[in-house]
Amino acid sequence: MSQRPALGCLFEVIETLVLTVVIFLGIQTFVAQPYKVQQESMETTLLPDQYVLVDKLSPHWAPYARGDIIVFDPPETVTSGGGVPFIKRVIGLPGDRVELRDGLVYVNGIKLNEPYIYEDNGVPQRTDPEIGDQSLWFVPPGDLLVMGDHRENSSDSRTFGPIAIDKVIGRAWLRYWPFDTFGIMPKVGYPELDHGVAPTLSPVPSLTP
Repeated sequence: MSQRPALGCLFEVIETLVLTVVIFLGIQTFVAQPYKVQQESMETTLLPDQYVLVDKLSPHWAPYARGDIIVFDPPETVTSGGGVPFIKRVIGLPGDRVELRDGLVYVNGIKLNEPYIYEDNGVPQRTDPEIGDQSLWFVPPGDLLVMGDHRENSSDSRTFGPIAIDKVIGRAWLRYWPFDTFGIMPKVGYPELDHGVAPTLSPVPSLTP
């Protein structure tokens, strides 16, 4: 075999590899990205060392909703994460009034039904205030209020306040490892909010976490 056909074959292999890498990077940048759960804050919905596929595409036409599990870059004031993205559940949307009362979460004056909360001996954990005992938030435009399902072991909006939507990487869509946990992440809804009427919000002083 002559050297020219061999070089041509080598160039084809290199071209295929480069194209594969470009497609892979394009998919990971714009469509979907794998994420390894490294925190315990979403137990038992998601456990440490499980892998999920993060949907980065659909949020462009389907805004984040309450109950979505999202992956995001934590605020710079949070140092314990070591630069690792956080994974939490969306509780409050822009314009929502989120309040903690007697260990329960209320959105726009309506108590949330949260069957996913981590249980201690069959009893769902309380959702209590964290830093500064703040128990009331008005979610600003362009922000989301998030909490972990393991409420007693979660650094979330109770600590650092609402997060900017532009810091969200995407929504957890598919759990794919370990293989025996493979499946689409279950969709959570809050019908109690769909039928409720949000209270009229009066101006209040600015609240800080």
